[in-house]
Amino acid sequence: MGITKTNKEVSTARIDCGDSFDIKLSITAEPDIIHHPTDIVLILDRSGSMAGSPLAHLKAGAKKFIEIIDEATDNTQDGHIGHGSRIGIVSFSSTASQDTQLITSVSDLNAAVNALAAGGSTNHADAFAKATQLFDMTSQNEKVMVMFTDGVTTAGAPPAPVAEAARAQGIVIYCIGLEGQRGVDVNALKEWASEPDSAYVAVTPDEEKLEELFAELAQNLTKPGATDIVITDHLSPCFRVVAVGTPTKGTASIISDTAVKWEIDELGKRASEGATFAFTVRHVGPCTGPVAVNTAVDYSDKQGNVVTFPSPGIDVECEEPVVREACPEPKDITIGGCSDMVEFDAGDLYPESLGRILELSVTLKNICPNRRVALGAIVTEVDEQEIEHKRGIKTLVIPAHTHSTCRDVVVRCIKFVLPEVQDVSQTPGSICDGRRFRARFIAHYIDNDFDCCNTLV
Repeated sequence: MGITKTNKEVSTARIDCGDSFDIKLSITAEPDIIHHPTDIVLILDRSGSMAGSPLAHLKAGAKKFIEIIDEATDNTQDGHIGHGSRIGIVSFSSTASQDTQLITSVSDLNAAVNALAAGGSTNHADAFAKATQLFDMTSQNEKVMVMFTDGVTTAGAPPAPVAEAARAQGIVIYCIGLEGQRGVDVNALKEWASEPDSAYVAVTPDEEKLEELFAELAQNLTKPGATDIVITDHLSPCFRVVAVGTPTKGTASIISDTAVKWEIDELGKRASEGATFAFTVRHVGPCTGPVAVNTAVDYSDKQGNVVTFPSPGIDVECEEPVVREACPEPKDITIGGCSDMVEFDAGDLYPESLGRILELSVTLKNICPNRRVALGAIVTEVDEQEIEHKRGIKTLVIPAHTHSTCRDVVVRCIKFVLPEVQDVSQTPGSICDGRRFRARFIAHYIDNDFDCCNTLV
């Protein structure tokens, strides 16, 4: 059946600058449907939330699925599923019904799909139970369920034990979710589906993509398992590979700072089979905000399967804003290609005096969004008698940040020039002499929420 599902996940939705996180790749393959006859039960949600356009797209997707299986089993769309494979239809709302048995007639299957009408609650447990009853457990055929739903369980028993019992009997479960009116419970889909759940679960917020999801699954189910698989994940330059884990199947290696390779000799040749591989990466900046995790994932195998992996993003939050004083303007110098030596006049430089530069940084705590801050920095020099001598004051306006909550703001590079002629140590005038200073800071909001009260009493 070929590669039936691929996925890429990140371990967290957001990180701070310099943090690490994990990336997990998943892949699933199935045997060739012609040489490995397969019984497939489509379990279709017809609850009230499916009324209208969602049900129409579901019907189109289910019929496309049946059409692809029909052609794949005997190389023609002759209205008959061949080579021993069969399809059955189970639909559900408040209760489930076996709309067909496991049959080969495409017209009968399509008639059952066309007859679906939306209404009632959502009983996943009865749906899994009725679907399981369709399978002949003595048959040598592969056994696959494809559960589609757009909502959470609102009727019947807990579905997880029923799905678990089906998997224990060798039934492979795929789950397709539509983020419908009531919202789909993705964690529940993962609990019901075969392992690894990341390879057997697909969720879409767009009902128009249902036909595409069903078609993709059907096309992959008809291809043979894959051999000589090579997957290369290329990271965004914002990240570096820190470590690779041991894949559940195959081997993995780091091939550069921003790329890893996963190789699998064989997957899904004799039975449904999934594999996962996780590795750790670290943010190295300077990018911030929403950032794509990878630039590309390259895939190849001996069978020529064409697959795509999702491209997840992650929100990187760096300390902001950072206020810096400008560095001295540089002077550009160009040396000709055949020149061994160059003379350059840098112009006039007027040193203030012999001295030192003190650079201060400070963190403003819990600064609310959209509020500017007035910051004052005061420096004094301390003599041997602990008397303080004024050396300078600077005031800065710190721009407002737009983060959704209060946060710390780091202010860096507040520079003070301290001439040696002001040295109050016992050996003034020496650049190597030790000098002691004290820094004080004061800060307050410039902006506030004050609003005049114009009500007349």
